[in-house]
Amino acid sequence: MSLRHVLLATLIAALWGFNFVPIHWALEDVPPLLMAALRFVLAAVPAVFFVRRPPVPVRWLVLVGLPLGVGQFGLLFLGMRMGMPAGLASVVLQVQAIFTALFAGLLLRERLGARQIAGMAVAFGGVALLGTVQSEGGSPVDAFLVCLGAAACWGLANIGMRQMNQAASGPIDAFGFMVWVSLVPPLPLLALSLIFEGPGALPDAARDLSPTGLGSLAYIAYISTLFGFGVWGWLIRRYEASTVAMYSLLVPPFGLVSAALLLGEHVDAPRLVAAALIIAGVAAGSVRPRPRVELVPPDPQPVETR
Repeated sequence: MSLRHVLLATLIAALWGFNFVPIHWALEDVPPLLMAALRFVLAAVPAVFFVRRPPVPVRWLVLVGLPLGVGQFGLLFLGMRMGMPAGLASVVLQVQAIFTALFAGLLLRERLGARQIAGMAVAFGGVALLGTVQSEGGSPVDAFLVCLGAAACWGLANIGMRQMNQAASGPIDAFGFMVWVSLVPPLPLLALSLIFEGPGALPDAARDLSPTGLGSLAYIAYISTLFGFGVWGWLIRRYEASTVAMYSLLVPPFGLVSAALLLGEHVDAPRLVAAALIIAGVAAGSVRPRPRVELVPPDPQPVETR
């Protein structure tokens, strides 16, 4: 990658890492399920009227949109509202890469290599350590488990996107796909909000929404989602997906630093060790070694004799 594109990929990782701070701010004004619904409404409208629908059957939008929107973001926002720190949430969510490999092995019969299995072991060791520290420190373990469920749902969405890309006749524009898939989650999320958060959730949020909460929603929908995924997809079309994907490992450090600076979150040594194990495990499980090229010596040329 050129230096300019390296900086661009790093910028997107920084925007995604910082994204957990606006989520924390917005959750102070809006209940989590309603907030997830509003996030996708803002991401879809009005962009859906100007962006061509990707050339994939509607079922793929549904099969990806439900685990991605209702599962991943619904559970992530719920877990953070229950008390999961923003910085640690950015770390736990990266376990999606391990869940993706695990689901690919279970559902698609993809063979897991030794490096992926070792990466899973290290990452889940970090998850177990983080869960233990959360429990012993009096932090809400249920919020941690809900965020872990969000990572698992992201893994399921990745499997759906992988199958969709294999079935597609050509490359799918990431920006257009994100706009159109954002039409799927709002209705299920609004129904869940009505059931669990009550019919007064929407009018209460509209009345109590502060400028900070409104700006946070705009950041989550437009900067993190549309701009972030649009640029990320553009980079993946120019370079190998594995090369670009490595920059997503910068999301947790940016998330931890921004949460510490702006929210005053303190991460002690055991949690830092757990975070390092998770990131190292994800890195080990995500990187595939390049195939070794064996150099075959040329056949000896016959010596002409006279």
